[in-house]
Amino acid sequence: MNTAAWRLRLATAAAVALTACASTAVTPPATPAGLEGTSWRLVQINMSDGATRAAIERSRYTIGFGTEGLLNVRFDCNRGRGSWKSSAPGNLEFGPLALTRALCPVGSLHDDLVRQWPYVRSYLIKDGRLFLSLMADGGTIEFEPAP
Repeated sequence: MNTAAWRLRLATAAAVALTACASTAVTPPATPAGLEGTSWRLVQINMSDGATRAAIERSRYTIGFGTEGLLNVRFDCNRGRGSWKSSAPGNLEFGPLALTRALCPVGSLHDDLVRQWPYVRSYLIKDGRLFLSLMADGGTIEFEPAP
């Protein structure tokens, strides 16, 4: 094969490859409209062993699902930021939280939330409430819409 024919084949192959790449653009997974832009306050934590811890002052425990996977939290006397993602409806995963480190009062649910947060794997919105489910049927964390 002469040099001109080889260059023509190479140019044709490159054009085909570029066209294929342009027509198969990868789009990030859509975040469920049910969470993005919403804010919630804690009602209670229900563990699989039957233990229930109710939030006495619900406004001291809030989460806000921002756009582009941004998460804002208030866990009693501490505030923080993190990330969230949902690969499919009902699936939910949180990234690490950057939290302030104030010592909360006795009876606070701060430590319980921080301890369970990495194990959240799914969510359900039912009767206007958000239920975060822990992996291995470990329990649920129940929220209501924040005013």
